[in-house]
This record gives sequence, structure tokens and C-alpha cells, in this order.
Amino acid sequence: MNVLIIGSGGREHALGWKLKQSKQCGKVLFAPGNAGTRSIGRSVDLAVEPVTQKVVDDVLHLCRHEKIELVVIGPEDPLCQGLADKLMKEGVKVFGPVAAGARLEGDKAWSKQLMRAASIPTAEARQFDNAEAALNYVRNHETPVVVKAAGLAKGKGVIVCDDAAEAEAAVKQVMVDREFGEAGDVVVIEERLVGQEVSILALVDGRDIYVLEPSQDHKQVGEGDTGPNTGGMGAYTPTPLVDEKLMRQIDREVLVPTVDALRRDDVEFKGVLYAGLMLTPGGLKVLEFNVRFGDPECQPLMVRMKGDLLSAMLACSEGTLAQRVNITWDKRVACCVVMCSGGYPGGYEKGKVITGLDEAEAMEDVFVFHAGTKLDDEGNVVTAGGRVLNVVALGSDLVAARDRANAACEKIRFEGAFYRHDIGDRVLKQTS
Repeated sequence: MNVLIIGSGGREHALGWKLKQSKQCGKVLFAPGNAGTRSIGRSVDLAVEPVTQKVVDDVLHLCRHEKIELVVIGPEDPLCQGLADKLMKEGVKVFGPVAAGARLEGDKAWSKQLMRAASIPTAEARQFDNAEAALNYVRNHETPVVVKAAGLAKGKGVIVCDDAAEAEAAVKQVMVDREFGEAGDVVVIEERLVGQEVSILALVDGRDIYVLEPSQDHKQVGEGDTGPNTGGMGAYTPTPLVDEKLMRQIDREVLVPTVDALRRDDVEFKGVLYAGLMLTPGGLKVLEFNVRFGDPECQPLMVRMKGDLLSAMLACSEGTLAQRVNITWDKRVACCVVMCSGGYPGGYEKGKVITGLDEAEAMEDVFVFHAGTKLDDEGNVVTAGGRVLNVVALGSDLVAARDRANAACEKIRFEGAFYRHDIGDRVLKQTS
């Protein structure tokens, strides 16, 4: 089977790497891919955002010309803009939800309403489409809050505030200064929860659910979970924070009610349902939903996954997940460390030559997935984004996996490069 993967990041590189291992897999195309995906399949110079009719026509033409039998949509933006709907309408098999399901991620205010209606545990929240009303609310709110742009903001539209002054500044940043553009037309202001965050990803075929191994992401840019939120600085899996009993509770109280609530609205959700949870002293609560593989959670999950991902994705698209999923997991821990461009998540320069990739990839149980890279005119791999590389390593435990990933990062060099050395410290400190 020939597969087209939409996207250009580390998630898409990792998915292509895993899909290519399937005995069913023929050629893999990436639209547009990056410097690393070229070792797996062909890159196609095809931009898919925004999803216009021309984009749809171009993708359909590519599918027919290349005999593509499955389209895997990696990022959230084209999903929220209805690319899956438009392709499926023309008979193309797609892994990824329709726009009505993708609204879970694309509209945090609507998602919060769905959770309340379905009695899914989540933080108390208010939503505002007027900046002055939002400012008045936070000025008179005594406890710490989190200010969220309701729309899509590349994982950066969440601002955790310690006091009213910070909350007021956050509202102005989102609604007045328009730092996140239209994503900040509406803000969700919710109580600040305390506890450990975990990421739960599940394959869904509209009715049945297969839960992947639990992971933990690290979003803040600085060591010790300091600084602004990013798209993700690293992740590891599995996490000891989620045992079988808690996983059954998550399935029962979060995943099943969400899929059922969507079905009641005539939405068959097919693809990945990602629940970001906070494990509070009072129990688990949903922070947010995503509708695609997390990035960077996807990368360590793919390294540990054993089984045929292509078959599982097809089963999701065809509604046969219960009969066809056959996935097991490597018993070791996988840790992903994200190497970034200097200045990220703020402004950064591109075009910095990257060296040491071969040295890092030659290490045992190390896998390097490209995120923000491209080839320059001389054939050099250069930086092309804020998050540049995802370095994943396997180890007997979290410390061993992280040490190996960090050692691999030390072999890779580009001007301004930085990464967090402490991925996993949050849980290590709690369990020590």
C-alpha cells in the first residue's frame, strides 16, 4: 500500500519510519516532509495550509497519480480545516478525524462545554469574547488561573499565571496584543490545577478505542519546568504515574464518554484522541484534548511500538479496530529530547548547518527524527524551524534512556542549539 503523510515535523518523520516497517507498506510520500524524511520516502512540494479547494484538488491528483491508498494527516490545522472530510468525500481513506471531531482541539471553549455536558472531569472555567470582561474577571479572581487562547496556537496559547497581575498581562497578550492572532478571539480562563501532567493517546475508529502507552510531555522551555510554554521540549514513555487501575478509570471517565458524546452529535471520530490530563490530589482532570498524535509524545511511542501501525491506521479508517489491532510494546523506556534553535519559542534564525547527525545515529538504541530541517543548495542539512531535531533513546529505565538521549544530543551541533537535559525529572523527583 502506498501512503501519503501530510506534515513536516518530527511526528511525521516518526510515523513514516514506523509505517515503512509494515510488510503491507509500499512507497511513502511526504507533503512536504523535511531533510530527514527523505531517507524514508519522497518529499512532495505541496503546502496544505490553508485548506483551499486548490489544495484539495492537488492532494486528490497526487493520490490518483501515485496510487495512494491511505492519507495520514499529522498536524491539527488541516484537520480542523476539514481536509479529512473533503478527501473522504472523494473516496480516499484517511487517518484523522473530520472537522466536527477536530473541533475538540480547534475550539477549547466548545470542548469545555462538551466535557461539562458529558460529565467528564475538568477544571472549572469561564470563557470570554470581550477583553474588558475577561480583564475584570481576572482582576477580581482570588486564586491562580490559566489563560488559554480558545483557537489553535501551535501549543503556545496556554499561559499559566501565579497571580492576578500575571493573568491580566496574559489576557492582554492574547486578546489585545493578538499574539496568537484569531486563536485569541475567545479566551478560556480556568482554575489552575496542581499535580502531575500525563498524556493519554488512543486510536479510535468511531466506536472502539485502543489506548496507547501513557507518556509525559515537558512543555516549558527551561530546565526545571521554567519559562514559557513551547510545542514540547521532550517526552518519555511509559510513565509510572499511570497504572492499570488509573488507565481503566481514564478509559471509563474520559475516553469513552468523549467518543460517545461525539456520536450523539453524529460525529464518528476516527484517528487519534489525545487527552492531556492533570493528576490532582482530588483526582484526574482533563486539561485539553488534541485530535492527532502528540509531538513529541509520538516519537518515543513509535520507537517502543511493536506491531503493524499501518494495519491499525487502516482499521481506524474502516471502523474495524477491534478485529485488527495487534500492537505490543518494548519493555524498555523511551525518552525523547528536543533540540531547538536559539531564541525559541520566540524569534530565531534559520539556515544553520547541522553536523554530527551520523555520529548520533550510530549510537546503539538511538533514533534521530528531524523536525525543523531542510537541505540547502549545497546539500547540507540546515535548521528550518524552532524545534529542529527529536533525539530518542531506549534504556532499561528512564534515567538510562535520558542519559543516552542527552549523550546523543552532545554529538549534534548547530549554531544556537539548546535542549533540556532534565526530561523526566518531574516524575523522578516525585518517586525518589
